[in-house]
Amino acid sequence: MSVPSDDQPLYDVIVIGGALAGASSAILLLRERPQLRVLIVEKSTAFTRRVGEATVEISAYFLGRVLGLTQYLNEAHLVKQGMRFWFCNQQVQSLEDCSEIGGSYLARVPAYQVDRSTLDEEVLRRAIALGAELLRPASVQRVDLLPGGAQSVSLRRDARSETLRARWIVDASGAAALLSRQNGWFRNNTAHPTTAVWSRWRGVKDWDGLELAQKFPRWAMACRGIRATATNHFVGQGWWAWCIPLKGGDVSVGVVFDQRQVDWPQTGSLGQRLKDFLLKHPAAREILEHAQWQEGDVHWRKQLPYSSRLYAGDGFALVGDAGAFLDPFYSPGLDWMAFTVTRSTELILAQFRGEAIAPLVERHNREFVSSYQRWFEAIYLNKYEYVGDYDLMRLGFVLDLGFYYLGVASQPYKRCLAGLREPIFSTRLSVPFYHLMRTYNRRLAAIARARRQRGVWGRHNAGRRFLFGGYTFSPANARPIVQALLCWFCLELQEGWRSWLARKPAPGVRESTNPMTAPVTS
Repeated sequence: MSVPSDDQPLYDVIVIGGALAGASSAILLLRERPQLRVLIVEKSTAFTRRVGEATVEISAYFLGRVLGLTQYLNEAHLVKQGMRFWFCNQQVQSLEDCSEIGGSYLARVPAYQVDRSTLDEEVLRRAIALGAELLRPASVQRVDLLPGGAQSVSLRRDARSETLRARWIVDASGAAALLSRQNGWFRNNTAHPTTAVWSRWRGVKDWDGLELAQKFPRWAMACRGIRATATNHFVGQGWWAWCIPLKGGDVSVGVVFDQRQVDWPQTGSLGQRLKDFLLKHPAAREILEHAQWQEGDVHWRKQLPYSSRLYAGDGFALVGDAGAFLDPFYSPGLDWMAFTVTRSTELILAQFRGEAIAPLVERHNREFVSSYQRWFEAIYLNKYEYVGDYDLMRLGFVLDLGFYYLGVASQPYKRCLAGLREPIFSTRLSVPFYHLMRTYNRRLAAIARARRQRGVWGRHNAGRRFLFGGYTFSPANARPIVQALLCWFCLELQEGWRSWLARKPAPGVRESTNPMTAPVTS
């Protein structure tokens, strides 16, 4: 490692990673203080596609209203039409037979299906236009942190090593989580052992096309909106899959599964295993029957969720996936990016304004550590126990989405950037909702286990359709939440009592149930 000398450049901020999290951090810093010397170090010569292709309302607000990308997003990407879920059991023979959850009309609040390779390049281009310097390709080997002093970044480019210094380091290295792993802050979330397999496909059928409309006319007429540009989910016991269209005709398709509940096939190419797994689901079989994954674009990632013990210090900040990752379900990754980028850049700007940094760092770490844990427990812990059961998922989805809309997504629209300064479940007012959401999620998972033991898990996965009008930010939209809470209460009285005293299966114990279609009895 070379030793920094006095003639080496001293930057105000070095950003490790030039994709969305890193480039947007540079934009917010330079927009506030154009005189800052900001360097972005990006290891790739060109961005490739990656997971994180569906935004939800918070990240869409950040991209559109904060970064100013609304016109670009409408021109270069697809407007997302909410989420849809497709269920099956042994009674389901075709797409038309699958139970369905989704919107009846078009979405009311903007969100997008994005091609990350082009989006990341556009945001990086805008950061450079504001004055950020770029080293590309260059790979960071090590970062030596000095609280309150000059941080040293050792990197390689053009087959040579060099060391640069900066007052602040923004780690936007993604799942590599450079600072977190290097300093021993990295924590695998072993309570949620999930794996993802994904690729981009060609030849996927058009959900709204003439072929399916003629084949299943009643099914086509049931939805008054657009199914194709929604994030369509195929679901089963212990797993779910996404189907996300991209501008230009490619479709992102991937599976996420709980390793405790699903045995992933071990033979054949990864792409073929992905297709074979999905074709067992009638809805996926109809849509993907003649589709083909793109060679060289099939990916696998085991043990998805992780977090960090620290997210900032006097001289560094972790943004986006460099700090933590929860789960692809509900697309929380870009929301986490929006919160971490907003707060981290404000922390850095506060130091440059001469404010006392120690209490801000302490609050930053406390709130993001707490937010991650509460977010995980309220939404994702044991979610895969019931994600494939129509009855239970309908309740969970209505409650999850309702609380997200009224308590989280509404905040930036009502309070502008202040709504992005408070990570999910980090305020005192949000704590009761965290406890409520954690409770109903835990109970739905327990009821799902009891249903499997009785052989009735997924009994309504055939022939049911729940198409709703969607949420807005109006207080009147609390009504579906109240109705769902009453349904949950009735469910507890009808069958939940069976699991009140039941013990949860030990971690790693598998049940001998087909992860595609559980047995159904009357």
